[in-house]
Amino acid sequence: MTTKILAKYTLTQIQAASKIKALIFDVDGVLTGGEVIYTNTGDELKLFNVKDGQIIRFLKSSGIVVGAITGRKSDLVERRCKELKLDFFHQGAKDKWKLIEEEISGFNLLPDEVCYIGDDLIDLRSIINSGLGVSPSDGVEYIRDKANLITRSKGGEGVIREVADFILAAQGKLTNIIKICS
Repeated sequence: MTTKILAKYTLTQIQAASKIKALIFDVDGVLTGGEVIYTNTGDELKLFNVKDGQIIRFLKSSGIVVGAITGRKSDLVERRCKELKLDFFHQGAKDKWKLIEEEISGFNLLPDEVCYIGDDLIDLRSIINSGLGVSPSDGVEYIRDKANLITRSKGGEGVIREVADFILAAQGKLTNIIKICS
């Protein structure tokens, strides 16, 4: 299975993924499809893909730091991030790269050891400065142009899972995870 996954990527992408020690992502447009639904009573609704959530615990047990940074504030996002037991999450972010620098410093990590996934302007610096900058397939065109990798998945449709499987495969860890679950 690992060989099949890695066959989809270039050698440069595989080499970058093999160094990743932190996976950090945007929420709206990555963890969700980017839609915000408001009910008549003012409640906010978002859809999350359970496949993304499933792989996060395996990333963490493989020693990879996992975090989320979003420009919006939402009780739903806070609830989901706590449920996923992320190492950190920030809401209402204005400068995501600054927050990433602060977080990775606390984990003694370098920018080359970070994979960042984002889809819009607020994510651009983080995509450019990370070791592996990723955009969902439906990210804004000029974001995709700067990314090292564009997923086959659209935002909210398993982007985190696709990237996590790739990173774990590039590091030789996915095969063992599959065996454990068999």
